[in-house]
Amino acid sequence: MTTSPDGQQEQTFYDAIGGYPTIAKIVDVFYAGVADDEVLRPLYPEQDLGPAQERFTLFLVQYWGGPTTYNETRGHPRLRMRHAPFAVTPKAKDHWLLHFRAGLDAANLSPEHDAQFWDYVTHAAQFMVNTFEEPA
Repeated sequence: MTTSPDGQQEQTFYDAIGGYPTIAKIVDVFYAGVADDEVLRPLYPEQDLGPAQERFTLFLVQYWGGPTTYNETRGHPRLRMRHAPFAVTPKAKDHWLLHFRAGLDAANLSPEHDAQFWDYVTHAAQFMVNTFEEPA
């Protein structure tokens, strides 16, 4: 919940979709797909995807109006800067969106919430593309 300028309590998107458990479910399904994806898995240098999964969960929690743990532990998201070392190609973007779509489908959000979440991630995924050359 947030407080509006007139002192009224307003429900955040985060609260409306079910909070942490819903976002964690989306990210769990997403990373289950990434774990076996021949395009995306090589972009994660860590053997254990758990830390990346936790960071992504905290980022989405904060983005949608939940606790600001991400900023408190990692600072400003700086998404393009943090992903700059990795070749994020249009193909990688498409694979990323495929797995995120599976996560959203598993969360079974209302059509309105699903559309709002999907709109954000499709724009964010396109923004992250930083090369059009596929790795050798």
